[in-house]
Amino acid sequence: MRQPTIPPSALEAGFRLAPASTHTGRTIMLRELSLLLEASPRCASYDDLQRLVVDENVTLKATQAGRKESFRRLRELYGLRRQYAVYLALRDLWTARPDEQPLLAMLCALSRDSLLRATAPVILDQPVDAVLTPQMIAEALRSQFPDQFSPIISAAFGRHALSSWTQSGHAAGRLRKTRTKACIGPASTAYALFLGYLCGARGTGLFETLWAETLDSSPAEIDAQAFAASQRGWIDYRRMGDVVDIGFTLLRKEQVCTSGVNGDNALLHS
Repeated sequence: MRQPTIPPSALEAGFRLAPASTHTGRTIMLRELSLLLEASPRCASYDDLQRLVVDENVTLKATQAGRKESFRRLRELYGLRRQYAVYLALRDLWTARPDEQPLLAMLCALSRDSLLRATAPVILDQPVDAVLTPQMIAEALRSQFPDQFSPIISAAFGRHALSSWTQSGHAAGRLRKTRTKACIGPASTAYALFLGYLCGARGTGLFETLWAETLDSSPAEIDAQAFAASQRGWIDYRRMGDVVDIGFTLLRKEQVCTSGVNGDNALLHS
């Protein structure tokens, strides 16, 4: 698996290249993210989200320090700012299919955590039922970034990263982890294709990116889910033979929020 090129425009959209990782101390924090997004409207500002985590303790941490740390890590993983297209698209798709939320969280985390992104092949290249260990990930980290991380940091990263892949549905088990197939659907497919688009992929190339590989599906299945996503209005999809044209009317990086009748039914418009 070739690592994606992250152009400057993708950085403006919320991707990160910093050689640091939330996974030296945390996972993708699926539970905390779910609690925060459930407690806030789609158009909540960064300050609103910070207040919910730190002051109102929606992520259910025992101490003030834990609340602040929780918010810092969520910000690292998901951006939490409306000017970031990667966050707005995640937010817009989050409630569409609850069973796809673990995969949506992983896709966003991969766009934001460069070390998690670099070791993704350790998981994604393994067949279903293959045994997965933290040591496999730690060794890959040391191989790709020699002399940058101590054995203790590498081991911690391996444990947290494998836990994240378990939360996302790519692995299962408690003491003994094995490879499983993640739950794909139209929402996660639209998001994966959008992330690839932000990195410069077009046409059928959108089915060959790291984000598409994370969907754990064949190009034909991804194509079928892309068509389903277009029927829901999330993407524009056109196919003529082997030529595919995919656009992103509702998932562009220039987006604003407008409130619906209940004040919590925002739509994203280009």
